[in-house]
Amino acid sequence: MRSTLLIAAAFAFVTSFIPSAFARHSFRATTQQAQTETVSDPVKILVDRLDLERYKATVKGLTQFGDRRQGTDRNRQAIDWIEAQLKSYGCANIERLKYDYQPPNPDTRSTMANTAGGPGTPTPAGATAVGGGRPRGLRVRTGVNNDPNAQPDAKLRALDSQPSVPGPREEIYCTKIGVTHPDEMYIVSAHMDGIGWGEAANDDGSGTALVMELARVLSSADVQTERSIRFIFWNNEETGLNGSGAYVEQRKDLQGKETPSGSGRYPEPKWLGMIQHDMMMFDHGMPRADGTVSKEQRPEADVNIEFQVNSKFAAQSQALAWALEQADEKYATDYPASVSSHMTNTDSNPFMNEVAAISVRENERGTEIGNGWDPQWHQPTDVFATYNDKDFRLGLNAAQTTLAATAGLAAATVKK
Repeated sequence: MRSTLLIAAAFAFVTSFIPSAFARHSFRATTQQAQTETVSDPVKILVDRLDLERYKATVKGLTQFGDRRQGTDRNRQAIDWIEAQLKSYGCANIERLKYDYQPPNPDTRSTMANTAGGPGTPTPAGATAVGGGRPRGLRVRTGVNNDPNAQPDAKLRALDSQPSVPGPREEIYCTKIGVTHPDEMYIVSAHMDGIGWGEAANDDGSGTALVMELARVLSSADVQTERSIRFIFWNNEETGLNGSGAYVEQRKDLQGKETPSGSGRYPEPKWLGMIQHDMMMFDHGMPRADGTVSKEQRPEADVNIEFQVNSKFAAQSQALAWALEQADEKYATDYPASVSSHMTNTDSNPFMNEVAAISVRENERGTEIGNGWDPQWHQPTDVFATYNDKDFRLGLNAAQTTLAATAGLAAATVKK
């Protein structure tokens, strides 16, 4: 029943962007009427509260903790900093989920490493990526840098030097409580840990900053939503999605339970949809034949929205993906969005057989990033200074897209 309601809600939200035949063909609306429509649109009011410089400043703030590798002091300090920022935004119900992480082989994970061939190696016919996507075109070596000497900045090298230690872990989240349906919620998330001996500015400072900006805008005192929205900052993504996996394991059976009974409080509202953000800024195109990638954002850059076609909630996930695509069409300022049917290696995966789950990112994860489209991925060059305003603006557009869609789906209003 809940799945049917989600599809219906997402469909209604998508169709709300489609103008009526009269509206499409009527050219008699006055300037005053158009201005009135703009002012009365709460989604546009909220999207307009996003700002490029604020987004950049939040990414920059995260990079002061280096790569924020899980199991280190810098990771814990970053979590404390995120919490302080959330409090300054007026976020309510800030909580931490605790779990224990014991790696089978400490810090040896190399996600989606593609070490076959050299620069410009053609993708073999019939090759597949994790998640089912079919890579095409040229590929270059990808993987995780584990060499501290590859980082030329001595200060950053020292900051990133403390090794990860197994043991207790924490991840932080806060919740915008719905006014009429506090027992239902959308999850908006990103992972805050990184690796590679850089600053993890893009992977995933860019996604973390995006979710923080949405928390700031939607936590404003003049904003109400009918349904709840939870902003979650995962830990241990780089070790195998352990933080998001722990959340699903601990909290999936608590959904929709009023605690204490009669209180009107729902510690874990029913999940209506999960939107993950992982690497938001670098869409410079396919590697050249010599293995290099353009230093400039490609003119046809876009925001990629992925769902997993063979998941239990594929239909609902697809509906949610198209809701974001339509939100981008109406509210994003610079870059379009595209939808694809393969989602892999990010924190939406533990959710995909529990609820509608999608991933928002700079490129298709399996078929493009896995083929070397982002040379900063898990490298010492993933630092704030690597990126320019066109890169940051792609991340801002993704924020506009998710904010517009989430505000619509949760029925946000702005008090006058």
